[in-house]
Amino acid sequence: MQIIRRLEALRQALDLYAHAGEGVALVPTMGALHAGHMALVDAARRRAPRTVVSIFVNPKQFGPGEDLARYPRREAADAQMLADHGVDILWAPEVDEMYPAGFATTVSVSGVSEVLDGAHRPGHFDGVATVVARLFGQVRPVAAFFGEKDFQQLAVVRRMVADLSLPVEIVGVPTQREDDGLALSSRNIYLDEAERARAVALPRALGVAERALSRGDDPASAVAGALAALTRAGFDPDYVALVDAETLRDPVRGRPARLLAAARLGTTRLIDNIAVDFD
Repeated sequence: MQIIRRLEALRQALDLYAHAGEGVALVPTMGALHAGHMALVDAARRRAPRTVVSIFVNPKQFGPGEDLARYPRREAADAQMLADHGVDILWAPEVDEMYPAGFATTVSVSGVSEVLDGAHRPGHFDGVATVVARLFGQVRPVAAFFGEKDFQQLAVVRRMVADLSLPVEIVGVPTQREDDGLALSSRNIYLDEAERARAVALPRALGVAERALSRGDDPASAVAGALAALTRAGFDPDYVALVDAETLRDPVRGRPARLLAAARLGTTRLIDNIAVDFD
């Protein structure tokens, strides 16, 4: 596996693949890799002859007071994991390579960006869309793979690609979970032992609400029940919301829906979501 940090070297490597007729699949990450990321890598390797994984802790998607400085960085361990999974290139640029002097463009995807996490983290999804657009321009992938755990991020990227007619297939990969149901996340390492034991209340609350909705219960009551369950477990919820899976606005019966939640446990903010039968 090649570890590349400069755009010129990346372009040279990708040109060789292009000349050989080998398409590239991309997995964008911020590092601190785990089995959830490896599920994306494995899916990417099945899609295209060559796989590029990016590791870039993107400062543009962190707001004031968020965890940019302490976000886990462990490139050596990540690189070994990627090499073991057959990745061809680890694209690991520095900030000045991703955003060189004079960089002045921001990509904003209205509609799906302002609600949910966007309301609690202003500007976050502008940072996500900007870095993903930049990565697409650098890597020129035929397909890019994102985890469904970050469901709003996936919706933002899909909307951006559709609106800009970008020639890349966006593939969502189901959320990978621990045995007790907690969604795999790089931020789980922030949880102490007691918090980790309580964290399972998040997927459980969503599961109870999903079953209630499948029975035809009132959506407001199901959401209120999930919020109450999280509060009892020691979470400080930002939101629990039932939304249309594409627009992230009010759900429409007969269309795919999603139940999403974000809540803080101690100093750690966790997110999760689950598909909902809203017929």
